[in-house]
Amino acid sequence: MNHAYIVGEFDVAELTFYLFFFFFLGLVIYLNRESRREGYPLEHEQTGAVMGGTPLTDGKKKVFDLPHGRGVYIPEDVPRDPVNVPAKQAFGAAGAPWVPTGDPLADGMGPAAWADRAKYPDLTFDGRPRIVPIANSHDLVIAPNDDTPVGLPVYGADKKLAGKVSDVWVDQSEHIIRYLEVTTNSGKQVLVPMFVAAVQGKDMLGGIMPITSDQHPLIDVTALRSDQFDAAPTIETDGQITRYEEDRIMAYFGGGYMYATPERAEPWL
Repeated sequence: MNHAYIVGEFDVAELTFYLFFFFFLGLVIYLNRESRREGYPLEHEQTGAVMGGTPLTDGKKKVFDLPHGRGVYIPEDVPRDPVNVPAKQAFGAAGAPWVPTGDPLADGMGPAAWADRAKYPDLTFDGRPRIVPIANSHDLVIAPNDDTPVGLPVYGADKKLAGKVSDVWVDQSEHIIRYLEVTTNSGKQVLVPMFVAAVQGKDMLGGIMPITSDQHPLIDVTALRSDQFDAAPTIETDGQITRYEEDRIMAYFGGGYMYATPERAEPWL
């Protein structure tokens, strides 16, 4: 036979087309269901109305098996408390930017927002707290060729003294410094993320510049003003930081790059 008909006028090319069509249709449905397995249902940002889907597009709940015997975690089953946003929209339309009405660092607005993470510490593979003061770590020490930051003064974005480093918190999994414990001018102890801290030198005129051998070292934290360190989130248990506390601290210092001073939130041009 010189033709490719299978039944009647139904040929191989037609069969291939239908197979591709139904495969692609199934793929689209599958991807839509998978994209809705966490974080749904959506809520309208102005009215709060639930924006649900259909049985065809809504997939099964996503279930996470937690390590170290902590059971399972299903994001959709977490109680959803009503949220009162301490801000107002710049204009009355969905998608309009929100303008803070209070203290955006304390209220968690914009880059200062945090996630409601689990209130237990991150753990190493063998179940030990991952981030701890260096004295509580598993034989971690500051490299002999490096000076310890403990005892160094800490200056804020306003070039004023904010406090002094009293301890170093390290990551036992990655062997790096995660936080500097700073005792503020008022005596409060706060954890400053290492990613916002820089070791600098102070010249005789009081300006801050990169450190050289003939200058006294200091810690320069441009994320916040010196007076804002006292309001930073703190930990509840000595020598232990939870995932929730980490997110709060990171959000507070990260948000300072936009909200520490009024001009930082303004456009550059």
